[in-house]
Amino acid sequence: MRSILLVEDDRHLAEGLTLNLEAEGFSVVHVNRGDQTVEEFERGLFDLILLDIMLPGVDGLSVCRQLRGKGHTVPILFITARDQTEHKVEGLLAGGDDYIAKPFDTRELLARIHGILRRNAWLAAQRAQENRFAFDGRWIDFSTLEAHGPNGNTRLSRKECMIVKYLVQRQGEVVSRDQLLDAVWGYHAFPTNRTVDNFILRIRKVFEDDPGNPRYFQTVHGVGYRFVR
Repeated sequence: MRSILLVEDDRHLAEGLTLNLEAEGFSVVHVNRGDQTVEEFERGLFDLILLDIMLPGVDGLSVCRQLRGKGHTVPILFITARDQTEHKVEGLLAGGDDYIAKPFDTRELLARIHGILRRNAWLAAQRAQENRFAFDGRWIDFSTLEAHGPNGNTRLSRKECMIVKYLVQRQGEVVSRDQLLDAVWGYHAFPTNRTVDNFILRIRKVFEDDPGNPRYFQTVHGVGYRFVR
């Protein structure tokens, strides 16, 4: 049985979500404060965290950054009333995997949860086949999410790894932003190109000698991106 850590301070919403998630076959542990989240997570084995942003103690974005800073790669789906595009991008760049705004349909939430877990399983299956991809003295390890570039070693987010893998598997091909959104997030949720663009900028800072003049992760203006070895 897959386990979900639910971090939500609205008691009625948390009770309803718990009932629906358990009916879907998940086990659920609920905490209502941000400053309890990391400790609770490290006590158990969780497959996913549903994380509100506006929380007492510590806000959800800070919780996400703490977990990522400790090297935890558990998928995180933000639940929040903040639905502006800049807030969505902020959550993703903090290390979140997805974002759903209140009020939401429970069926949509469940679809997103299953999509995240399915894509996470895809990445894990790929890891077993080919853990490391190397090019021109640079490398990325899909089992540890570690990478090496001109500035030394660093750790990528799972979404950054997914983008790199998708582009690498299609090296030389032009891949549109919509293709990347669909492959990495599973749906066209963001009405702006900024989501993908911000992630590409972060990837370039890891692998390119000159991120402003990229050699490997190239922009095809008006279309999207391509990886050229």
